[in-house]
Amino acid sequence: MKLIRPLAALALLAASAFPAFAADAVFPPGLRLGMVPLIGLSTAKTFPGFESEDGSVKVLITELPPAAYGEVASAFNSSPAGTNGVKQDKIETPAGLAYFTTESGKAGDTAVKRYSMIVPGAGFSGYVAVQIPENATKIYTDEAVRQMFASAVTRRQVAAEEQIALMPFKITNLADFKDIRTLAPGSSIILADGDESTGYESKPFMILGLIGATPQQADDRARFAQEAALQIPGVRESRVTMSEPIRINGQQGFETRIDGVSGKDKIPVTVVQWIRFSTGGASLRIIASAPRDQWLPAFTRFRAVRDGIQPKG
Repeated sequence: MKLIRPLAALALLAASAFPAFAADAVFPPGLRLGMVPLIGLSTAKTFPGFESEDGSVKVLITELPPAAYGEVASAFNSSPAGTNGVKQDKIETPAGLAYFTTESGKAGDTAVKRYSMIVPGAGFSGYVAVQIPENATKIYTDEAVRQMFASAVTRRQVAAEEQIALMPFKITNLADFKDIRTLAPGSSIILADGDESTGYESKPFMILGLIGATPQQADDRARFAQEAALQIPGVRESRVTMSEPIRINGQQGFETRIDGVSGKDKIPVTVVQWIRFSTGGASLRIIASAPRDQWLPAFTRFRAVRDGIQPKG
């Protein structure tokens, strides 16, 4: 693999204790975890994080469920020396105590070093995965990566406009939902009256996203929609109360409603699933849930959001 072109002029930095950094922490769009990338890395075009100009150095940044941090911390404490050649370490960051690993591996035929770090966040765990080819390790040393990790910082909120802009469709009506949270950048988003700290189940919320290939035949679509609705995570004791084809913004769709219970308190909820089928490409899937005693006003808001979703372009 060729030496990374943007780094060639920086070779003298290898002799210094700490390579040069950009001035401020950078947050990938839609995420609450950021850090100061090393010089030579810029915001990645196809994933959340940073990369070199030729794409061989990668820094993936993402969010995991809040329990993930505690699970990793317990694993580190039970085996502080690491296993199978994986070196374990920890470091203080502005985000809190971070745990990270270092190991050698292969990316195809290329020898690489890999680093993984997890930090605590407010309602989430921040995760970073770094991959560096061997021919770049004199520039991106272990100490350089450690210092980049040490700059990790979190933010409590991401502007709704920033998150919505990442979605592959326009959301023109938020129906007074105040808590907007990306579930997967550029793929799915939640609109809610509640929040992560109190739990979403006790108030109306919606999840908007795209799904892959869907059936083309009417009977197959009916079966697909019902099976998908009965497998919605977090809803138990599910019972289909309605399932029928509809038109959604002029396109063929399917509406399925289920009654069930949700959350640790087994809150009785009604859930509606809308699938707006596409003849080519991904289809839109909307899941909207409300406690049964809040269903009627919530359903009006759900439909307002649904009908305000428009294609980009």
